[in-house]
Amino acid sequence: MKLKHNWLAAIALAAALPVAAQEKADLVLYHGKVLTVDTTFSIKSTLVVKDGRILAVGGDELVQRYTAATKVDLGGRVLMPGFMDTHLHITALARNDIQPDKAKSIADIQRMLRSKAKELGPGEWITGYGWDEAQLAEKRNLTRDDLDVAAPHNPVSLVRAGGHSSVGNSMALKIAGIDRNTPDPEFGLIEHTARGEPNGIIRERNDLYWRHVPQAHYEDLRSGYIASLKRLLALGVTSFESATTTIDDEPVDQGGIAHPGSALTFRRFQSIAAETDIPRATLYIFYPGAERLKAYPHHSGYGDEKVRLGPIGENAVDGGFTGPTAWTLVDYKGMPGFRGKGRYTDAELQAMVDTAASLGWQMGLHCIGDAAIQQTIIAYDKALVKYPGTDHMGDNRRWFTDHFTIMPPDATMAMMAKDRILIAQQPNFGYNLEARYNQTMDEWRVTHNNSVATPVKKFGIFMAFGSDNLPVDPRVGLYFATTRRGPDGVQHGYAEESVSRPEAIRMYTANGPYLSWEENIKGTLEPGKLADMIVLDEDILTVPDEQLLTLRIDRTYLGGKLVYERKTRGQ
Repeated sequence: MKLKHNWLAAIALAAALPVAAQEKADLVLYHGKVLTVDTTFSIKSTLVVKDGRILAVGGDELVQRYTAATKVDLGGRVLMPGFMDTHLHITALARNDIQPDKAKSIADIQRMLRSKAKELGPGEWITGYGWDEAQLAEKRNLTRDDLDVAAPHNPVSLVRAGGHSSVGNSMALKIAGIDRNTPDPEFGLIEHTARGEPNGIIRERNDLYWRHVPQAHYEDLRSGYIASLKRLLALGVTSFESATTTIDDEPVDQGGIAHPGSALTFRRFQSIAAETDIPRATLYIFYPGAERLKAYPHHSGYGDEKVRLGPIGENAVDGGFTGPTAWTLVDYKGMPGFRGKGRYTDAELQAMVDTAASLGWQMGLHCIGDAAIQQTIIAYDKALVKYPGTDHMGDNRRWFTDHFTIMPPDATMAMMAKDRILIAQQPNFGYNLEARYNQTMDEWRVTHNNSVATPVKKFGIFMAFGSDNLPVDPRVGLYFATTRRGPDGVQHGYAEESVSRPEAIRMYTANGPYLSWEENIKGTLEPGKLADMIVLDEDILTVPDEQLLTLRIDRTYLGGKLVYERKTRGQ
């Protein structure tokens, strides 16, 4: 009887004790396919967040181990790191703007112009960004005649997607003082009709129109900038590098200028980030000149997890193929003697790079053509030799080239590998600009444009992905990097530059933070890192190729906080 009594007492005691004390967390996401994008690309099912950071990643056992105010059953959906876009231009609509990027035809743009002309009245400038002949039913460039028909009494200037050319109407050309006898401007090109008259398109010198357009005030654009930043969250972008940022509104004796204009700056980004949830931002700083840069008290790496300084850039060493005026080592196809245009003499470029190097700045210059890439890498190499270890990061400077569209000679690639120069690549260019490449490049350059596989696998060069607004959509970049197919679904000989989906995902998530010395705090779903992550409606690893373009972001988390949720039927 005594033995039976002890046994019953033990049962009662066990029932009175908790099975196991649960650890506290803020958020648990479970029953999912968690792509950690760690070094082995391991896949788990559960992720735990506390205080904005990832506490644990593992199997379903974590659901019992942790208690949290919020638990989310993923229902088998993919959870992965948020995308980091290494090259974006944040824009805002001004009062005078239309949205030609939304147009499907020239007729659509003409309707927009008529409506805006009626709203503004005669004589007011009409502006806008983003037209793309490949997206228009007519499959041709806009001309002054197209704009004149719709807005004959308003000067009009519309910038093509990519920002390397503008089209103006007759009134805009007259205000800019451009006629059939106007010589091509420095670094630019004025297009003409067969009759010798300007057709309205100016390549690489949008300022010939812009300088006459009344500038909007920053206060009028601020809400538009915020809206653009928040739209990135719906695309799954949780971090990005802003390629259009200045120090203009700093004190004049610390690198600023008296009238800073309406562009985004380091201070303005800080103010916005303090007010609302936006993706984490690393800022390119447009080179302000040696004296202003020397007066500025900070350099690359300064800031915090929300907003920090990145490289000097993207100061353009050449043009682009949306012009097209990218600077190449051979003639453009069908254009004997034309190789695009460089923006700097060797001495001018070296002076800028040397100044940045001596002051502890990272470099991230725009170079698209192989001639521009070659010139840039030589300048980088000389500066890195001249200023060894002077950077605040020691010798780990992580300089990079932006775009890298036409692969340069092997000697240049070898120099990049030696100097550990990185690439911020935009694979979506290959999708969006397919027609331009086929029109202007020889077969080898078409095959290897926006190369991914060769730089990484043959030369060991580190690469991260971005979009440069052509379009802002990681899905397009992933699609082209893995399939090398254009909008028509045909590869056109690009296949050898493709990479696997896990490799492309890594370049759009884990690799980006390396450019800003942040690989230890974000980019993968590992304990201790920021809980910046997205939930997808389909499996990014297994859907058919074409469905990569239509994957939807169901949720976006920033530091474990839900900052975007896709509306579904019934909501």
